[in-house]
Amino acid sequence: MSILKSFDLTGKLALVTGASRGIGRGIAEALAGAGADILGISASLSSSGSEVETSIKKIGRDFKGYKVDFSKRNELLNFVKNLKNQKIVPDILINNAGTIRRNATENHPTEWWDEVIEVNLSSQFLLSREIGKEMIKRGSGKIIFIASLLTFQGGITVPGYAASKGGIGQLTKALANEWASKGINVNAIAPGAMLEPPDVTWTEEQKEKVIANIPLKKMGSEKDIANTVKFVVSSKYMTGQVIKVDGGRSLS
Repeated sequence: MSILKSFDLTGKLALVTGASRGIGRGIAEALAGAGADILGISASLSSSGSEVETSIKKIGRDFKGYKVDFSKRNELLNFVKNLKNQKIVPDILINNAGTIRRNATENHPTEWWDEVIEVNLSSQFLLSREIGKEMIKRGSGKIIFIASLLTFQGGITVPGYAASKGGIGQLTKALANEWASKGINVNAIAPGAMLEPPDVTWTEEQKEKVIANIPLKKMGSEKDIANTVKFVVSSKYMTGQVIKVDGGRSLS
């Protein structure tokens, strides 16, 4: 098999959460570009006519969108039930959906903690468990979580986010340990500072301060993460890894 053939996803189905914008949309478009059909999920995604759907159909791949609020467990479980009733089993699951709440820990509302843990960790466990069951029956599957540099660091004023992303790192390893023998590869990607994060608008001064701490002297883009996802999906021998894509920021 040629190297290029290993990146060919023709005939594969990828489920991408948080697919309406940012990193999730970039990943969905990259996987479609490699030949995969896409199931997109997001709390803000229209069932038809979305920008990401239009983009992926221009590539020549199928797209089906689902509006699912990951902070509402019943919505997620109903979505999973619907997939099972239709006997839809993705070959690739990208757990990208996430949220963040910022406030000093001593003033951090309990409801914010609960929301972030539900969206960033609990819902991703539930979705991976249910999709994983079907992958195990088939004997193959790829699961990728989007982690964070706060998987390794504590952060400031984001206790729920840091805890959830730390949990994602350990969940990745736990599932990899259990499912490697069943044909399932489970990995995570930890982005560094991104040019267009959905919850931040960088000022030029802020960009300069961040870039000063990055050895490559630039911020990352959606394409950097999407290309890494394609590489991880192509690998049959990688599992249980949390891959930093941060321009070297975590080196110092």
